[in-house]
Amino acid sequence: MRGQSVDLQSKCRRFRPMGQWKRFAFSNRGMEAYFRANRLRNGFFLYRPGCPAAEVRGRTRSKTVRGMLPTQLARRRNQPMVTARMTSGRRQVAKRLIAAAALLATIGMNDATAQDYPARPVTIIVPFAAGGPADITARIVADIFTRHLNQKFVVENVGGAGGTIGALRAARAAADGYTILSGHLGTNALAPAFYPNLGYDPQKDFEPIGLSAEYPELLVVRKDFPANNLSEFVAYAKSNVGKLNAGHAGLGSVSYIGCLLLNTAIGIKPTMVPFTGTAPVLTAMLAGEIDYECDPVLGTLSQVRAGAVKALAIAARKRSPMLPDVPTSHEQGLPEFDCAPFYGVFVPSGTPQPVIEKLADALNKGLSEEPVQKRLADLGADIVEPGRRGPKPLADLIRSESARLMPILRAAMEK
Repeated sequence: MRGQSVDLQSKCRRFRPMGQWKRFAFSNRGMEAYFRANRLRNGFFLYRPGCPAAEVRGRTRSKTVRGMLPTQLARRRNQPMVTARMTSGRRQVAKRLIAAAALLATIGMNDATAQDYPARPVTIIVPFAAGGPADITARIVADIFTRHLNQKFVVENVGGAGGTIGALRAARAAADGYTILSGHLGTNALAPAFYPNLGYDPQKDFEPIGLSAEYPELLVVRKDFPANNLSEFVAYAKSNVGKLNAGHAGLGSVSYIGCLLLNTAIGIKPTMVPFTGTAPVLTAMLAGEIDYECDPVLGTLSQVRAGAVKALAIAARKRSPMLPDVPTSHEQGLPEFDCAPFYGVFVPSGTPQPVIEKLADALNKGLSEEPVQKRLADLGADIVEPGRRGPKPLADLIRSESARLMPILRAAMEK
């Protein structure tokens, strides 16, 4: 046992139980030097059996202790008191050495992580129900990552509260690249306008990977709604505001934001009916339960083409190639209704930079592929140009859209 650290609690039965700090007395200065040479634990020294005199003296210092003195040590009560606690200077040096070692280890681990990443399946959290624009876009992105990184990327739908439940879960996940968020304008830019106690900071708790798509919003009404263009809709809405029901995918969702911008521009406050995603909103509209919704083109494209619902306006400056006969809000005299939400990929803050770069590179390569561009274009998306791809352009877009829309939305929420 000589020269080895031991469980001091089991070696010292007649001293006070563990849970207290003690001060120690040593027989001579040589013993003090000996104890200082031993290893540290929580700023105190571990004692080894077989050493000359030392004893427990004085009052307790704390409620935490790691060990007791061996019973074979002789008791000497008249020796000068010496404390085993490190001086503040030595403690600072030790802390710096430990921090430096941890930093070097982290750098090494990050390099190894980037080289091996992804070594196991990756989860992509979609904060909305399956079938909507966020879900379909995320599945396209998952396919890109799977092909370019040779690993499975699995989509998991976590809907509720305008996407903030899923976003919060992603923000609290381990920052190792194995949990990704497919977020958008609402979850990663404007959510604080609707949820004061959000639980996460969209700009501080996430690292952007890059834009995946942008979808101009479309004003859609039920098939038998008594309006066939934006002007007729405005006139009817102002005359029947108490009867109107607008569907959306939850407070803070892009469908909610689009409807709020439209309602504010018109000056009405209809009944806002929440759902867990845009797919359930469309189902409710087909059943005649709601009158209108504002959703990206992707969400209602097939139903508009089939004549199951009516599209009255594109909330953009230019028409959608998928619906060339639907005029824009600018053409119809309501430029305030301008909304083309972005969809992007995010990871928790603190994710190693090499992992971020690896994901961004894979996403960029995928968005450059002609089949992917055709697939997105067929869904009504605006293809992200090469100069707007990557982490920085997405971060800049989040800041600019927040600055543009936050004051409008907060003012609308206060009314």
